[in-house]
Amino acid sequence: MLSRKGLIPEDYLLTRLAEDVLQPKFKAKPGKARFIGKSGTCNVAHTNIREQGRFLQDVFTTLVDLKWLYTLIIFTMSFLCSWLLFGMVWWLVAFAHGDLDQKDDDFVPCVTDIHSFSSAFLFSIEVQVTIGFGGRMITEECVSAIIILIVQNIVGLVINAIMLGCIFMKTAQANRRAETLIFSKHAVISVRKNKLCFMMRIGDLRKSMIISATVRMQVVKRTATEEGEVVPLDQIDIHMDNPVGTNGIFLVSPLIICHVIDKDSPLYELSASDLLHEHIEVIVVLEGVVETTGITTQARTSYVSEEILWGQRFVPTVSEEDGMYAVDYSKFGNTVKVPTPNCSAKKLDEAGGIARFKLYDGATLGAAVRRRRVSTLIRKSRIES
Repeated sequence: MLSRKGLIPEDYLLTRLAEDVLQPKFKAKPGKARFIGKSGTCNVAHTNIREQGRFLQDVFTTLVDLKWLYTLIIFTMSFLCSWLLFGMVWWLVAFAHGDLDQKDDDFVPCVTDIHSFSSAFLFSIEVQVTIGFGGRMITEECVSAIIILIVQNIVGLVINAIMLGCIFMKTAQANRRAETLIFSKHAVISVRKNKLCFMMRIGDLRKSMIISATVRMQVVKRTATEEGEVVPLDQIDIHMDNPVGTNGIFLVSPLIICHVIDKDSPLYELSASDLLHEHIEVIVVLEGVVETTGITTQARTSYVSEEILWGQRFVPTVSEEDGMYAVDYSKFGNTVKVPTPNCSAKKLDEAGGIARFKLYDGATLGAAVRRRRVSTLIRKSRIES
């Protein structure tokens, strides 16, 4: 299926292709690393693995996980080695039976027209890939040759099944579908429904849907327990208020995923100033079943402190045109500033909630308007005098 209309804007992020998109680079704080990259890759290096043999116990998964270059090399070498091995076997059969130096016209060889190793190698290829040019063929003279023919056919079928299955799995991997699942480049914190919320936007570029799509978030940060244990990568689940009101989402058009910052949130004590100095990372995981293949796919991204905008919200992207809804992906990551308290949600609750902030903000705005009116009247009176 083709992508939805519109060019690729710079304000959203293609999973796993983000590094190739020309967009501003975020400078991480010195000494700090991301747990999950913007493209969804896990920034974790596994070292000092002593039990390497465990990978060979699951050969098929290991082959699927290899790079395409290594897979193609293994694919080619598996066939070449089997052809050479059975070519050598056919040459030995012909040599032992005397087919290579036959001179009698009444002599019946095991395999006709085998005169050298080259002809034995060609016969091995014909047997395994079932080409059958017609010049070389097996006879009833040798039982061993019939057994070798059966063995080579079975080995060839096994190699074909493994290698073709491996290539199919590599081309149909679920992460390929995740390339068209997009996340906003920034996350925002602002007021929504009289509550301070953490929000980000997700979308799907394809017309084929993701069935039973779910979104979950985690906050990754360095914590210390009461016993003095330091947890360098403490993963804390955070609750989300999905826009459709259930655990699953209907990802037909871009959706804003909202997390209400309440007393159970790990962001409850985070203020605008803390966001500038602390290093936190919010991981977003989108999972669902691909409608066309039935394979479960997953797309990931993360937002560090520098990528979370305080006091902004996303602009609408959906409009009604000619009796149908149109999505403008050029506005996918656009945000606008909105009045938002700079204190944490905890202090906001202690001060009386967001209603108190709105009242104070309205009073401040009214006082500023009155001051401007008074200054205008003074200037006019001075000009008239």
